[in-house]
Amino acid sequence: MSQPNTVNVRILDKEYCIACPPEERSKLEGAARYLDGKMRDIRNSGKVIGADRIAVMAALNITHELLDKQNRLDEEAGNTREHVRSLLERVDNALATDPNGTGN
Repeated sequence: MSQPNTVNVRILDKEYCIACPPEERSKLEGAARYLDGKMRDIRNSGKVIGADRIAVMAALNITHELLDKQNRLDEEAGNTREHVRSLLERVDNALATDPNGTGN
């Protein structure tokens, strides 16, 4: 029986050993660096004390960033769909009024 692949990451001066498929290793390490940076920023601000509270604030900040980006992507996707609909309508109209008589 093989042992699961593990990755050691440091977050806020504490080491964690996390099971991770080899192909996801770099993503996990990047996520850990990002989280560590967020937690250090919060700790260094001096407004939040205690690792648990820092972790919760970091999680809230990261979640806010994620939801904000998702909302912007959804809005952009809606705008793109509307633009495509408009273009298709213009094409349909152009084909319908084709002076060569090849349209409807």
